[in-house]
Amino acid sequence: MGAASNWLEHAVLNHFFRNTPTTPSTNVFVALFTSNPTDAGTGVEVTGGAYARRQISFTAPSQVNERGQISNNVEIRFPIATADWGTVTHFAIFTALTGGNMLAHGAVPTARPIITGDEAVFRSNTLVVTLD
Repeated sequence: MGAASNWLEHAVLNHFFRNTPTTPSTNVFVALFTSNPTDAGTGVEVTGGAYARRQISFTAPSQVNERGQISNNVEIRFPIATADWGTVTHFAIFTALTGGNMLAHGAVPTARPIITGDEAVFRSNTLVVTLD
Protein backbone atom coordinates (compact mmCIF):
# COMPACT_ATOMS: atom_id res chain seq x y z
CA MET A 1 0.00 0.00 0.00
CA GLY A 2 1.18 3.48 -0.77
CA ALA A 3 1.33 6.49 1.50
CA ALA A 4 1.24 10.24 0.92
CA SER A 5 4.54 12.06 0.48
CA ASN A 6 5.62 14.96 2.69
CA TRP A 7 4.99 17.29 -0.27
CA LEU A 8 1.37 16.09 -0.64
CA GLU A 9 0.72 16.24 3.10
CA HIS A 10 1.87 19.88 3.19
CA ALA A 11 -0.12 20.75 0.05
CA VAL A 12 -3.32 19.31 1.57
CA LEU A 13 -2.80 21.10 4.89
CA ASN A 14 -2.02 24.40 3.17
CA HIS A 15 -4.97 24.06 0.81
CA PHE A 16 -7.63 23.20 3.36
CA PHE A 17 -6.42 24.97 6.48
CA ARG A 18 -4.43 27.96 5.21
CA ASN A 19 -6.35 28.86 2.03
CA THR A 20 -3.22 28.34 -0.07
CA PRO A 21 -4.42 26.55 -3.20
CA THR A 22 -2.36 23.91 -4.99
CA THR A 23 -2.81 23.50 -8.72
CA PRO A 24 -3.45 19.84 -9.55
CA SER A 25 -1.44 18.16 -12.28
CA THR A 26 -3.17 17.38 -15.55
CA ASN A 27 -1.60 13.91 -15.48
CA VAL A 28 0.30 11.87 -12.93
CA PHE A 29 3.02 9.32 -13.57
CA VAL A 30 4.23 6.17 -11.84
CA ALA A 31 7.95 5.68 -11.30
CA LEU A 32 9.82 2.52 -10.29
CA PHE A 33 12.41 2.40 -7.52
CA THR A 34 15.07 -0.05 -6.39
CA SER A 35 14.82 1.29 -2.82
CA ASN A 36 12.13 2.88 -0.66
CA PRO A 37 11.52 6.49 -1.80
CA THR A 38 10.14 7.35 1.71
CA ASP A 39 7.78 10.22 2.45
CA ALA A 40 10.69 12.62 1.89
CA GLY A 41 11.22 11.54 -1.74
CA THR A 42 14.55 9.79 -1.31
CA GLY A 43 15.41 6.42 -2.80
CA VAL A 44 16.81 5.28 -6.11
CA GLU A 45 14.59 5.57 -9.19
CA VAL A 46 15.33 3.22 -12.07
CA THR A 47 17.32 4.86 -14.89
CA GLY A 48 18.60 3.83 -18.30
CA GLY A 49 17.79 0.75 -20.35
CA ALA A 50 14.71 2.38 -22.00
CA TYR A 51 13.09 3.08 -18.60
CA ALA A 52 10.54 5.88 -18.50
CA ARG A 53 7.76 6.76 -16.07
CA ARG A 54 4.28 5.82 -17.18
CA GLN A 55 1.07 7.81 -16.96
CA ILE A 56 -1.31 6.36 -14.41
CA SER A 57 -5.01 6.85 -13.72
CA PHE A 58 -6.95 5.82 -10.66
CA THR A 59 -10.24 4.41 -9.46
CA ALA A 60 -12.64 6.65 -7.56
CA PRO A 61 -11.79 6.79 -3.84
CA SER A 62 -13.36 4.21 -1.55
CA GLN A 63 -13.20 3.55 2.19
CA VAL A 64 -11.32 0.39 3.15
CA ASN A 65 -10.58 -0.32 6.81
CA GLU A 66 -11.33 3.32 7.68
CA ARG A 67 -8.86 4.64 5.10
CA GLY A 68 -9.49 6.41 1.83
CA GLN A 69 -8.09 4.28 -0.98
CA ILE A 70 -7.45 4.49 -4.73
CA SER A 71 -5.70 2.10 -7.11
CA ASN A 72 -4.63 2.06 -10.75
CA ASN A 73 -7.71 1.49 -12.90
CA VAL A 74 -5.89 0.14 -15.97
CA GLU A 75 -2.91 -2.11 -16.55
CA ILE A 76 0.44 -0.29 -16.61
CA ARG A 77 3.18 -1.50 -18.98
CA PHE A 78 6.70 -0.13 -18.86
CA PRO A 79 9.02 -0.33 -21.88
CA ILE A 80 10.96 -3.54 -22.44
CA ALA A 81 14.26 -3.16 -20.60
CA THR A 82 17.25 -2.78 -22.90
CA ALA A 83 19.60 -3.10 -19.88
CA ASP A 84 19.24 -4.44 -16.35
CA TRP A 85 17.15 -2.12 -14.12
CA GLY A 86 17.94 -3.81 -10.81
CA THR A 87 15.40 -5.23 -8.39
CA VAL A 88 12.27 -3.09 -8.43
CA THR A 89 10.92 -2.89 -4.88
CA HIS A 90 8.85 0.32 -4.78
CA PHE A 91 6.78 2.71 -6.84
CA ALA A 92 6.07 6.42 -6.53
CA ILE A 93 3.51 8.72 -8.13
CA PHE A 94 4.81 12.01 -9.53
CA THR A 95 3.31 15.17 -10.99
CA ALA A 96 5.56 15.04 -14.08
CA LEU A 97 7.11 12.63 -16.57
CA THR A 98 10.53 13.73 -15.28
CA GLY A 99 11.24 15.62 -12.08
CA GLY A 100 8.05 16.99 -10.54
CA ASN A 101 6.71 16.49 -7.03
CA MET A 102 6.22 13.08 -5.50
CA LEU A 103 2.62 12.57 -4.40
CA ALA A 104 2.69 9.06 -2.93
CA HIS A 105 4.83 5.94 -2.73
CA GLY A 106 4.65 2.31 -1.72
CA ALA A 107 6.06 -1.17 -2.12
CA VAL A 108 5.30 -3.00 -5.36
CA PRO A 109 3.07 -6.08 -4.95
CA THR A 110 6.02 -8.40 -5.76
CA ALA A 111 9.62 -7.15 -5.82
CA ARG A 112 11.64 -8.63 -8.66
CA PRO A 113 14.72 -8.01 -10.76
CA ILE A 114 14.09 -6.48 -14.18
CA ILE A 115 16.79 -7.67 -16.57
CA THR A 116 17.41 -7.00 -20.25
CA GLY A 117 14.34 -8.14 -22.23
CA ASP A 118 11.95 -8.01 -19.26
CA GLU A 119 8.87 -5.82 -19.04
CA ALA A 120 7.47 -4.49 -15.77
CA VAL A 121 3.68 -4.81 -15.82
CA PHE A 122 1.16 -3.96 -13.11
CA ARG A 123 -2.34 -5.34 -13.45
CA SER A 124 -5.34 -3.13 -12.69
CA ASN A 125 -5.92 -2.39 -9.00
CA THR A 126 -2.46 -3.57 -7.86
CA LEU A 127 -0.82 -0.19 -7.10
CA VAL A 128 -2.77 1.07 -4.09
CA VAL A 129 -2.54 4.48 -2.38
CA THR A 130 -4.27 5.16 0.93
CA LEU A 131 -4.93 8.20 3.11
CA ASP A 132 -5.71 7.85 6.77
